[in-house]
Amino acid sequence: MKLSKRGEYGFRAMIDIGLAHELGRELVPLGELAENGKIPTKFLEQILLDLRQGEFLTSMRGKYGGYKLARPAKDIIAGQIVRYLEGPLAPIGCVSQTAYEKCSCPDEVHCGLRMLMLDVRNAIANILDRYTIADVVEVTLRKMRRDNVNLPYVSSPRAGESRRIHGKSKRGPAARTAAPENRKPSPMTTPFETGLDDFLYREGI
Repeated sequence: MKLSKRGEYGFRAMIDIGLAHELGRELVPLGELAENGKIPTKFLEQILLDLRQGEFLTSMRGKYGGYKLARPAKDIIAGQIVRYLEGPLAPIGCVSQTAYEKCSCPDEVHCGLRMLMLDVRNAIANILDRYTIADVVEVTLRKMRRDNVNLPYVSSPRAGESRRIHGKSKRGPAARTAAPENRKPSPMTTPFETGLDDFLYREGI
């Protein structure tokens, strides 16, 4: 499965709105979401309108308006967003649980390709339906605080610094002597990326 730009931008916006809420922001303006995510504003506006119609988001007009999650982040499952924006998770129609389509195979029950694609579909669904926006936001913030990077959507740099130190307080004084914020991690110290599962496991969560 590959997300289209519509799916990618929409999902990222949902996570960003969840991050903003967790950091004390009730509403996030369209322009700020577009600028922070490097997303074309008009395209993002169309996607957010669609997500609002799907009851994932609500919005408020006016100078101080913006977008917020329509329900608690813990109640918005990742798989729901992907299915809404992209359609079925299954790579072929004959293994889809939400949009089944009979394939051209003469013996569907014993089709090796169908069995393989069913495993693919189940693996994707098991991950996307396991996590909520709240889970993704929590892990994202943990990783940002661990790496001592600026937090998005905070009301001021001082607030961002306060939250960053608070997030690293369990590590003691060393947290205050971290590398400069704009310094990129060395490829030699980060030989591979980690997903949510790996990050939670390595952090002992």
